[in-house]
Amino acid sequence: MLQQTQVDRVVAYYEAFLEAFPTVSDCARARPGDVVRLWSGLGYNRRALNLHRAAVAITDQHGGSFPEDERALRALAGVGPYTARAVQSFAFELDVAPVDTNVVRILARCIAGTGVTIGQAQVLADRLLPARRSWEFNQAMFDIGATVCTAARPTCEVCPLRPQCHWRRRGLSDPDPWRVSPSVRPQSRFAGSDRQGRGRLVHALRQGGVTRERLAAACGWSGDTTRAERIADALVAEGFAEWSKGRRRPPQLQLR
Repeated sequence: MLQQTQVDRVVAYYEAFLEAFPTVSDCARARPGDVVRLWSGLGYNRRALNLHRAAVAITDQHGGSFPEDERALRALAGVGPYTARAVQSFAFELDVAPVDTNVVRILARCIAGTGVTIGQAQVLADRLLPARRSWEFNQAMFDIGATVCTAARPTCEVCPLRPQCHWRRRGLSDPDPWRVSPSVRPQSRFAGSDRQGRGRLVHALRQGGVTRERLAAACGWSGDTTRAERIADALVAEGFAEWSKGRRRPPQLQLR
């Protein structure tokens, strides 16, 4: 839930989710549509579907317990290098360093003094990680990146890393090392995008089935049926939705 969503928006959803699905197995037994409905309002609905798929795999393949091995974690739906390492560090306290945008920003500004790729940032983080203190180190890096070494207005005067920060030694001169890092990409425009139409359609599906004739309106593109059909086909292919097979009324797209 915290991927691309702020904590203050997540807390209420997290509590409701745990009430509905107290264990991984409870989540695995639910229908995918039940998970997607409960996710309503968080956005990036693919995360909900991946979470359900991961719960099924953890239940069926790992007896309901998260695996510790990075390869096994990354085999779960929606789990990439960062998430796998975060689970290893915070759940199992293994000596690994998860690298997210906040951590890249600190490493580029403070340690490298120049732009870094994700791979280069990972090498730096691994090198800095103190043995048997993974949990503390990673929490500190995330907190500094989120509250001190921020993207727009870093508060360098209170930063505990200021004595060794390369960028500060240069007088915070342009360019900002983080801004020129290859990993920093501007987000594509949301208004009018496929993502916007897709989100509208998923929202409509949470309320009930949508006939083929209503797809374009549900997406917010009343005059573009071809585009709406493409979005609907993608939802079916990804396992979000399915077409009903009712005989007495037109087929409807509905959450699985």
